Amino acid sequence: MQIIDSHQHFWKYDSVTHNWITDEMSVLQKNFLPGDLLPIYEHYSISGCIAVQSDQSDAETQFLIDLASRNEFIKGVVGWVDLRAENIHEQLEAYKQIKILKGFRHVLQSEEVRDMMLGKNFQKGIKALEEYGFTYDILILTDQLSYAEKFVDLFPQQKFVLDHMAKPGIKMHDIEGWKKNISLLASRKNVFCKISGMVTEASLTEWQYQDFIPYIDVVVETFGLDRIMFGSDWPVCLLAGSYGEILNIVQTYFSTFSKSEQQKVFADNAVQFYNLK
Repeated sequence: MQIIDSHQHFWKYDSVTHNWITDEMSVLQKNFLPGDLLPIYEHYSISGCIAVQSDQSDAETQFLIDLASRNEFIKGVVGWVDLRAENIHEQLEAYKQIKILKGFRHVLQSEEVRDMMLGKNFQKGIKALEEYGFTYDILILTDQLSYAEKFVDLFPQQKFVLDHMAKPGIKMHDIEGWKKNISLLASRKNVFCKISGMVTEASLTEWQYQDFIPYIDVVVETFGLDRIMFGSDWPVCLLAGSYGEILNIVQTYFSTFSKSEQQKVFADNAVQFYNLK
């Protein structure tokens, strides 16, 4: 079975650029580059990946594009662009020539203005993404799900994917509010969801496989098997476990599904969403 990792990161560690990596996350305070990931992929027979931005700069987008140009297993890039920029169309026109660049993301989860996605200038940027055929990764926390519902309704033709299931409170077994709101978002057929980032929302040292089942259940039931995809969130996942452990959670859950259904979750949906070759 082919596996596409729909969500992972690379960086050359810099304490200023990556100031979100606190001392409690010291395992991440070093470089993580394709040469570090490729042996892992070879071991677990991973066919390729989507490299996703972690720094909000044009330099970050170019950094990922450059890595992809030199590493065939990077099948697509989700970069960053200032969606509120006056020259957004000019920027996207240039980016459209770079076929490995599939879409963009903004770190909405960290914005003080929690409904920033509903701002008119931000919306103009999303409209431009739609015009140029780029995808958009929605990175939010659970408190922003109600805004996301209004947000995606404004762009019924835009391809959206929700990162990390909107980071539910797995550690506290908090599910009801998240379930209600993510179910509403899932009813929008142009929204996909990545089954990713779960272990870092659980107890980093004491999580068990059973902790994740209720949350994956909700995602499968609401999004369906045609709009979900596996993502490792490497190297961030290393805060709570190895790559193999993260992969095993999702593989175990879907082990009773048919081969064709597993193929959708682990590869086909990502290929379709990001228009991979």
